[in-house]
Amino acid sequence: MGRELAGRVAIVSGGASGIGRATAELFVQEGACVVIADIDADRGGSLAATLGSAAAFKRTDVAEAAQVQDLVDFTVERFGGVGVMFNNAGIGSSMTRFLHDDLSDFTQVMNVNLLGVMVGSQRAARYMADHGGGSIINNASIAGINAGPGVTTYRASKAAVIHFSKSIAIDLAQHGVRVNCIAPAHIATAISNYDMEPVMQMTQPLQRQGRPEDVANAVLYLASDRSAQVTGVVLPVDGGTTAGPPPSQLKAILAAAARSNDH
Repeated sequence: MGRELAGRVAIVSGGASGIGRATAELFVQEGACVVIADIDADRGGSLAATLGSAAAFKRTDVAEAAQVQDLVDFTVERFGGVGVMFNNAGIGSSMTRFLHDDLSDFTQVMNVNLLGVMVGSQRAARYMADHGGGSIINNASIAGINAGPGVTTYRASKAAVIHFSKSIAIDLAQHGVRVNCIAPAHIATAISNYDMEPVMQMTQPLQRQGRPEDVANAVLYLASDRSAQVTGVVLPVDGGTTAGPPPSQLKAILAAAARSNDH
């Protein structure tokens, strides 16, 4: 058992499952006290009970500012402060191509994915600024970095999270509050409701299935003193997807060129 976060208090939104769950578990292993925030009370409460006295659950809809403030207040009362905020909660949007998208999910996606991150960052930072600083980590996606068809609202929300994170990193630096952003891709979670194997083959140089624990390790780095000089950074956890396509794509292009030259 490590002690990277000994004495720290952290909030993990969307902590009942997937990346949030893996992060909450890792944080407790590393010595932190953790408040798990989620709308899934059954899973969140069960996880907190499993993790023991170092964890607590607070049902929270991050799209509701009052509930986010209650979350921060609860954390301070329960564990004496808050020094790490992982704004992880998020939802997907329709795979519909843009011309056929009625944008009916726009408000909900933006309220959870963007407003939830903004309010979570603000309310945590208000406490941190008056209590010696802290670390805020926001969960974006490579969909906010790489353009592409489909999931238009989701892509827009995650791109906004990235720009927002960089902007407040500048704004909050004077208060000792660091703000960074992670951008996962092809991680096996409930939100990844597609067959990842062919996608990885076409787009990911590192042919390895990403796991929630891989992202949790990146979050741990950004939450700990190992990243004391790191703020305003977007860290992809994507097997190299944002770097460029795998060699197999080049082989396909060369093969197509060869066929063309044969004609």
